[in-house]
Amino acid sequence: MSAPTMDEAAKVFVDPAAYADDARLHAALTHLRAHQPVARVESQHYRPFWAVTKHADIMAIERDNNLWLSEPRPLLATAAADDLGKQQLEAGMGLRTLIHMDDPHHRDVRKIGADWFRPKAMRDLKVRVDELAKRYVDKMRDIGPECDFVTDIAVHFPLYVIMSLLGLPEEDFPRMHQLTQEMFGGDDEEYNKRGKSPEEQLAILIDFFTYFGQLTASRRAQPTDDLASAIANGRIDDEPLSDVDTASYYVIVASAGHDTTKDAISGGLLALIENPDQRDRLRRDPELMGTAVEEMIRWTTPVKEFMRTAAEDTEVRGVPIKKGESVYLAYVSGNRDEEVFENPFRFDVGRDPNKHVAFGYGVHFCLGAALARMEMNSLFSELIPRLESIELAGAPQLAATTFVGGLKHLPIRYTIR
Repeated sequence: MSAPTMDEAAKVFVDPAAYADDARLHAALTHLRAHQPVARVESQHYRPFWAVTKHADIMAIERDNNLWLSEPRPLLATAAADDLGKQQLEAGMGLRTLIHMDDPHHRDVRKIGADWFRPKAMRDLKVRVDELAKRYVDKMRDIGPECDFVTDIAVHFPLYVIMSLLGLPEEDFPRMHQLTQEMFGGDDEEYNKRGKSPEEQLAILIDFFTYFGQLTASRRAQPTDDLASAIANGRIDDEPLSDVDTASYYVIVASAGHDTTKDAISGGLLALIENPDQRDRLRRDPELMGTAVEEMIRWTTPVKEFMRTAAEDTEVRGVPIKKGESVYLAYVSGNRDEEVFENPFRFDVGRDPNKHVAFGYGVHFCLGAALARMEMNSLFSELIPRLESIELAGAPQLAATTFVGGLKHLPIRYTIR
């Protein structure tokens, strides 16, 4: 069976600007789900891959982590960046986070931080998160009647939570925010301060590793009761984590732990602004907050994709995939699959069931999912009852990306009591 020719719609996967244009993106994804749900993608700057756009196929691949491996290509990057990353790892300076690993090493490394995100830990943290939610809604009130919700509120609330969990000093928060923007925002001109080349992006990674190397030394010398100390002193088979694995653990928690939540919070508020009937429904029935949060996460899908590589010859929906070939799990598409979600383009705060794949699935299910849900629940539970009016004060702007992203600006006009 010969490989199908590349559908023009599949070009969206290698075009960061497509994720800044919802209409264009979803038109392409809808077309691919209907006509080429396993689409071959070839591009000048990327190695070829297969884009998987149906929810059922994404779930099946996520379930079978023996057949579908994260290494060596866990996410979409240019061929030059892939090569540089491999060279950096060989030199002991690359990034190897949980998303890069396969079992059994992935399982062992994940255990080191898992207790900090279990239900008991979340219950213990909830009082503090609720306090921070009130602080930021109060701030929103105080700086009103207009603000940029992304830069004034949505960035800072989850950043403060995750940095506090790690036990980092507040004066370091702005630095961590800048590094995260540069790491995840390299495809967007506004965020890209150092350039797009792999060598320029390496400078960002070196800054992360320098900062967290100092943190590791400090926590090993004087352990404390925080997540940073748990990572610094984590052991596998009675051996400490390697320098690469330790620094990488910090990077994924500090960066993904707040940036993705920022995207879900800001995109969730925009959805409530654009769907006032759903906002009113949520105000009348606060018991819907749990399902509302899940719908915001489905709607925004901050992590756009991960990739897997076939460990042996196989097929997806009848399309042969050879050993060593990679598939792109299009979470944004899976979360609009008409076969899974009734009226998938309707924002519904009471949607139930809501089997979205925004947190992934299987062994790589997002470690911080419970924390993200709690943060969103706390913030919107504080905001919605106090919000007397809200409207756009300008055009929302989405960031260009191929991996993690969402709104970079959300100008609003409002009254809060």
